Amino acid sequence: MIRGNWRSPNFLVGGLGIFPKVAHAARSMAADGVDHVHCHFANHPALAGWLIGRLTGVPYSFTAHGSDLHVDRTMLPTKVAEAAFTVTISDDNRRLIETTCGPTAAGRVEVIHCGVDPAVFPVPERPADGPLRIVAVGTLHEVKGQTHLIEACRRLVADGRAVRCRIVGEGVDRPRLTVQIEAASLADVVTLVGQLTADRVTAELIDADVLVAPSVPTRGGKREGIPVVLMEAMATGLPVVASRLSGIPELVEDGVSGLLVPAGDPAALAEALATLAEDPALRRRLGIAGRATILRDFDVTASAARLADRIVAAFPADGTARAPRSADDDGAPVRGAVA
Repeated sequence: MIRGNWRSPNFLVGGLGIFPKVAHAARSMAADGVDHVHCHFANHPALAGWLIGRLTGVPYSFTAHGSDLHVDRTMLPTKVAEAAFTVTISDDNRRLIETTCGPTAAGRVEVIHCGVDPAVFPVPERPADGPLRIVAVGTLHEVKGQTHLIEACRRLVADGRAVRCRIVGEGVDRPRLTVQIEAASLADVVTLVGQLTADRVTAELIDADVLVAPSVPTRGGKREGIPVVLMEAMATGLPVVASRLSGIPELVEDGVSGLLVPAGDPAALAEALATLAEDPALRRRLGIAGRATILRDFDVTASAARLADRIVAAFPADGTARAPRSADDDGAPVRGAVA
């Protein structure tokens, strides 16, 4: 573990921090007859799975999401090579993993989208008139791009358009965003709502005319995968405007199930919002197509079933499971059945 992570202070310190807990968990798993470990995120969680595999021979797999890949891919080729299989949430991520890992990743990475439960999201009738009600949901952080949404609202107001924007979330950028709102004289237009419970976020989506996800890559290389809030909004039949970035175009088809704009371009964002403000029928059409996309490709029940099936498939028909070979592994089979 030290040899594989010494070039990355974050991964090395994190690995040393989790090692005692992982060693204890590994002993407990071996004693309880655990047959497989699946880890979410390619950084420290996947490292934990790799450690458990090395300590016990219990096979592991992991799902790579977004910023766990984009900022630091230390030891990723080893994790992929020794995993029973690797999942990621977008084709964009799959290409990144395969480029990073080379032949190691050939045929070992598959895409299983994240999803939401459409049944918990009502589809309301939204009014066609009145100010355009905009909502954005996410941590107040550079990667979420709220500063570009505020600038887009300034442009819309300067053009004489009636808009209201509610930004849900909390984070380190609140002071900077507050100053930006005040400097633009948008206190009556843009509201920093703060952090809300899941039920209240859903209520915000129901009361809005459009959700905006103006994601951008950060200066440190962080970027989003496919924001779940886009799926939640689309599940309510809410039209969305999002950045053409990472795996987002795999969810939002521009002009069909939403509108895509270049990341970090408030002028393009304002233009897209102006288009929606002028065309309630377009808003409705995009919302209907967006919900259909969720039902077809981003239903969490179907995604979870695919992942469960993939774990089951890792076990041979005779009921044995074999940990992937490593340099110091004798390849002994691990007995077990899938619970």
